[in-house]
Amino acid sequence: MLIHPEEILETIQMLKMEHLDIRTVTMGINLLDCSHPDVNILNKNIYNKITTYARDLVKTTEDVQNLYGIPIINKRISVTPIAVVAGSCKTPDLVSIAKTMDKAAEAVGVDFIGGFGALVHKGFTKADLKLINSIPEALACTNKVCSSVNVATTKAGINMDAVALLGRIIKETAELTRKADGIGCAKLVVFANAPEDNPFMAGAFHGIGEPDCVINVGVSGPGVVNAAVRELENPDLGEIAETIKKTAFKITRMGEMVGREVSRRMDVDFGVIDLSLAPTPAIGDSVAAILEAMGLERCGTHGTTAALALLNDAVKKGGSMASSSVGGLSGAFIPISEDAGIIRAVEDGSLSLEKLEAMTSVCSVGLDMVAVPGDTLASTISAIIADEMAIGMVNKKTTAVRIIPVPGKDVGDHVEFGGLLGSAPVMQVNPFSSKNFIGRGGRIPASIQALTN
Repeated sequence: MLIHPEEILETIQMLKMEHLDIRTVTMGINLLDCSHPDVNILNKNIYNKITTYARDLVKTTEDVQNLYGIPIINKRISVTPIAVVAGSCKTPDLVSIAKTMDKAAEAVGVDFIGGFGALVHKGFTKADLKLINSIPEALACTNKVCSSVNVATTKAGINMDAVALLGRIIKETAELTRKADGIGCAKLVVFANAPEDNPFMAGAFHGIGEPDCVINVGVSGPGVVNAAVRELENPDLGEIAETIKKTAFKITRMGEMVGREVSRRMDVDFGVIDLSLAPTPAIGDSVAAILEAMGLERCGTHGTTAALALLNDAVKKGGSMASSSVGGLSGAFIPISEDAGIIRAVEDGSLSLEKLEAMTSVCSVGLDMVAVPGDTLASTISAIIADEMAIGMVNKKTTAVRIIPVPGKDVGDHVEFGGLLGSAPVMQVNPFSSKNFIGRGGRIPASIQALTN
């Protein structure tokens, strides 16, 4: 394959000046064969399998990073949802399994391990309830463990009993991690239509339909897209879309090259390339900055949802041309605390929680890393989740909520999480009650869009 000098220079520019990186290489590991009624044997099996399969993950990833000169920011593991793995376990709670996962993640040197989760969109098993009720303590006593619960699908509707329960679980998790501003909630995601091959935390888990072990890659690149759009001279929106498609193509090819080399060296399957634009707190490495480069004075103003729809569609089209293995979430993330442009929009009063919800109808995921007042009612948190689940159910897309009621803080305060999690202004929530609605429980039936057969 002929590589032109200008392509080499362009890649160097993307890496050095525009924050291009591989956000994560995530190894998915099937734990179904670890199941055992005795929790001590189960924990031993889980630890041994994770540390065996992922023993060389960090070293291999770093070797590939050095080979290509492409920064790989996080190395992660996802496992089979623990509520499934622990279905026959007789222990009254599953906190010890979270501790085992944390210990295994520490042993192999990865940044995070996901899969302490459950799939409850049509109802609960006993193991599901044990797991969900274990989440607050599990996330408070571990450093690397991430949790997710899928409460809705287009086919099944929304399990409102689960939604109500998780509002209380999120509040309890915030209180147990009060000294760290409720950071336990940053490791918990509530999903509709959760994908089985998502490499991004906190929502990653290894799906039932996946092979025994697989490598999934999540790329980044909002800084690259932002720079490409800003270089255009008075473009129309069609020209902007074409530029984003071409840029996403290049980013995706680079990500797949890294993923396939890691999987080849580790002799495991290559799964998917998730081409989501995942921002960082760095100035310019921002999804909001791309929207503003299109002509919006500030992210959140009228036209923002349309601009985000253009961006998300162009990213998917460019990425799908570059790879036949696109999966995961694949689109644009809009996490409040991790995007400097979105933080500024909230601080300037341009972006409200309601506008953010509207944007999630056309972006990759949902309400992500949203800090709200610590005294926000559990029923209000549940209602916010329910709204987002409805968007996912009706639109046949993945949506999610990662919300943090910050203990002791109110609207206008800031919370610092550090690292890629960044910082966030505490956002205002609607003061009127949803308690009676959430208290009704039951299931919101699947929408008519479910009838596809």
